Amino acid sequence: MSISIEIPTAFRRFTEGAPRIDCAAATVAAALNELTTRFPALSRHVRDDSGQIRQFLNIYLNDEDIRFLNGESSLLKEGDRVLLVPSIAGGSSS
Repeated sequence: MSISIEIPTAFRRFTEGAPRIDCAAATVAAALNELTTRFPALSRHVRDDSGQIRQFLNIYLNDEDIRFLNGESSLLKEGDRVLLVPSIAGGSSS
């Protein structure tokens, strides 16, 4: 089974410039584990010290936020896309 993990531009420096990583995983958690095992420097940007997905990283399974599915336990099937989307902070309060 092949699924793809879409890597945002901000994280590509940790994936040797790759915009997408293909892997075989049964769940979102397994896909993230495979990704961070292949690219250990990316790990601290995906998970916090307690192993939870970082607060400012949104993860989508195809077009659906995993928070509205089964979270990291969401099951994957052939051809699915997992998208990592870092939140953008900033702006002006004036």
